Amino acid sequence: MELWDIYDANKQKTGRTMKRNDWNMQAGDFHLTVLGVIQRPDGKFLITKRVKTKSWAPGWWEVSGGACQAGEESQEAIRREIKEETGLDVANAKGGLYYTYKRENPEEKDNYFVDVYRFELDFSEDELCLQEAETDGYQLATLEEIRKIGEDGKFLHYQSIRNVFEGK
Repeated sequence: MELWDIYDANKQKTGRTMKRNDWNMQAGDFHLTVLGVIQRPDGKFLITKRVKTKSWAPGWWEVSGGACQAGEESQEAIRREIKEETGLDVANAKGGLYYTYKRENPEEKDNYFVDVYRFELDFSEDELCLQEAETDGYQLATLEEIRKIGEDGKFLHYQSIRNVFEGK
């Protein structure tokens, strides 16, 4: 059973945990997720397509990410998620935490912080090893291609992370 740490509104761990996807959080409780944008030196970004079996946003494009597990720090979580989903190791990549944003969804009892990372990594396509349960392909996309997918409403979290692609 996967556990997540519960954070307060100031992003401080409370010492309490919750079961993964147990959406029964109290007001003022948050969990932490991470997203990782990877750009190659040629300017292209690695994006992956969500499998069609996902209950939320099937077939949409995204960057690697997921929940920070109990006892895990944000930096450990993004490295783990990227490695699991793409096979790439960003431990020595240029970059790091870009910014954090907070979402409050009291109706759904799902409040969360998102630590958004940006890495520059020189890799070849044959280094990719996609996690079949999570991804249904990938694209090395230009900024313009990502904008188009985002404007078409088929890029997960696009409005919240578009500045990371643009380097703003």
